[in-house]
Amino acid sequence: MELQLQNLCKQYGRKCAVDNVNINLKPGLYGLLGANGAGKTTLMRMICGVLKPTSGSISLNGKAIEKLGEQYYAQLGYLPQDFGFYPDFTAREFMLYIAAVKGLDKKEAKTRTENLLHIVNLSHVADKKIKSYSGGMKQRLGIAQAVLNNPSILILDEPTAGLDPKERVRFRNLISDLSKERIVIFSTHIVSDVSYIADTILMMKQGRLLLQEPIDSVTNSIKGKVWEVLVSEQEVSEYGRRFSVVNLRHENNMVHLRIINETAPSIDAHTVEPSLEDLFLYHFGEEAHIERSNENEAVN
Repeated sequence: MELQLQNLCKQYGRKCAVDNVNINLKPGLYGLLGANGAGKTTLMRMICGVLKPTSGSISLNGKAIEKLGEQYYAQLGYLPQDFGFYPDFTAREFMLYIAAVKGLDKKEAKTRTENLLHIVNLSHVADKKIKSYSGGMKQRLGIAQAVLNNPSILILDEPTAGLDPKERVRFRNLISDLSKERIVIFSTHIVSDVSYIADTILMMKQGRLLLQEPIDSVTNSIKGKVWEVLVSEQEVSEYGRRFSVVNLRHENNMVHLRIINETAPSIDAHTVEPSLEDLFLYHFGEEAHIERSNENEAVN
């Protein structure tokens, strides 16, 4: 199975939300990274057929999705960023309703519903109304409905936004389990959500695809550009003014700085192994600092 995006563009007036994206996707988990406004949601909505491209094409195994029609959509599972629930439905009622919308027969719908509610750890609250659920429980229900038709392509748009750290870990593990033998695209601006589970990293900025790399080699491009140095507290502001400081840690009246720079920021600095977060900050600069600050606030 291969999902092919060729010269894909989406224009809104003079603004180009997605700009000439070319990707060939095979089964695996793809982490789609980018700051808010990078074009991630627009790209995913085009893959799901919610939006039509201004130009370019989307094909599955060489056949345009427009020609495949229902054959394509039957293979698709989608969890949008703002997924709507019927608050007075129970989880079981909601799943059976979605099953009917997706055209599953009653016997299959009942079996799939029970199995999936068990997988997402909601069996014990299956007959409680959705309005009583926590954010994490609703997101798990969202995943369950997205895979109700056993899709071969699963699209998840910011699925961990607003979840507490424990729920995010549980959610990541669930997505990792579901990614076997499927194309899974997991969009986020929270780097840690994909660093542990993605097979491949896709990074978007201003509508363009910056990179498409396997997770084990994605940081190769910034090797030798990430430094750590121990400085006094009085020197911190000067280093912050001159360099891109991505992290700092206080220790015994001194400060460990982690810096991204083409050359050594001082004679005492030493290179360290780069992380996916370093790569994200390297490409996004101030945008990434803002997103990272928001992530830290959510975690804390």
